[in-house]
Amino acid sequence: MRQILAVAAGLVVLAASACSAPTAPRSATSPSATPTGPAVLPAPTGDHPVGTTILYVNDTSRPDPWNLDVQTRELKVTLWYPTEQEDGERAPYMTPKESELFLRGSEIAGVPSDTLSKTRTNAIEDAEPAGEKLPLVVLSPGFTNPMITLTSLAEDLASRGYVVAGIDHTYENYATIFPGGRVAECLACDSDTDPGFGTRVVQGRAADVSFVLDQLPSKWDGASLIDRSKIAMAGQSMGGASAMAAMLKDSRVRAGIDMDGTTYARIPKSGFSRPFMFLGSPQHTPGSRDNSWDRDWKLLTGWKRWLVLSGAEHQSFTDGPLMAGALGVKPAYGVLPAARVAELTRTYVAAFLDQHLKSKRQPLLDKPSSRYPEVKFCPATCGQS
Repeated sequence: MRQILAVAAGLVVLAASACSAPTAPRSATSPSATPTGPAVLPAPTGDHPVGTTILYVNDTSRPDPWNLDVQTRELKVTLWYPTEQEDGERAPYMTPKESELFLRGSEIAGVPSDTLSKTRTNAIEDAEPAGEKLPLVVLSPGFTNPMITLTSLAEDLASRGYVVAGIDHTYENYATIFPGGRVAECLACDSDTDPGFGTRVVQGRAADVSFVLDQLPSKWDGASLIDRSKIAMAGQSMGGASAMAAMLKDSRVRAGIDMDGTTYARIPKSGFSRPFMFLGSPQHTPGSRDNSWDRDWKLLTGWKRWLVLSGAEHQSFTDGPLMAGALGVKPAYGVLPAARVAELTRTYVAAFLDQHLKSKRQPLLDKPSSRYPEVKFCPATCGQS
């Protein structure tokens, strides 16, 4: 069941979390300030220009878990990757139709329906991939969120020398548009109060991840660049919970990051030894109402970190804060500035991946940093000002 948390005042319905609190009544949200114009994603911080392309794959071995009339599981996969191409058409953030359906589903009113389609990205559409032996990072979004809401993180990782495969889990967000204009809306939204809903979602997403890993070599021309011995997964909210589930199901996923997601997949009592990092808001401090991280922390027997960003909220780990100006939303008191929270998320996610996929030791992950005082190492420094 969902609990909707604010990333900014009036943006409380941007997407739902993977928490297990009762669903709160929702009402349409109107802008509380004058829109600033189209959003601009921050420039990637790595050395490489970034390309992006979209794949569509269809798993004929299993029926769709949400649409009982469909006997296969069809997925949209967005790839970001290094390229040598510096000029070209920037990829759209969303199509006007996707923007319309997302804003409608999120109940954000008072701005043009195509507002999010005008967001300026940094990746060049269908650019030629470049590099060799690149680690692969799978990204999974929060429930009701399309994959595109993790674009800022994906572009940054690609600029640092990673291939990123972002999965839209069909019927779990407000709208996935397939070739020919077919729209898959959020059928799963009708089931989110059912007992065992979270477990059902992460099990399905784990199967999605394994299928995408199986398909990449034959479906993407640039797949030969990927070092398939170096695969990690990260996600926000339900996507973060799915990172744990995917690692438990598929040994190809060597390391994982859960960004502010309640976990549902149960770790064996014997423990789990692959590297894992929790990166969350203060709602995930030790002893909080959501005790899933406390439970899992004790069962993580390998390299592990539990980091909490003071001043962050549930959607801080998405592009949500970066969209506030374009939507005319006035940030809530105490929320980290959009540029700062994007910097923190990118920095710590990249440090984790560099250490565990590129074997580059990251002292940043060893202890608190004066450069990033918002980041608390749990359980040691949680709650310290």
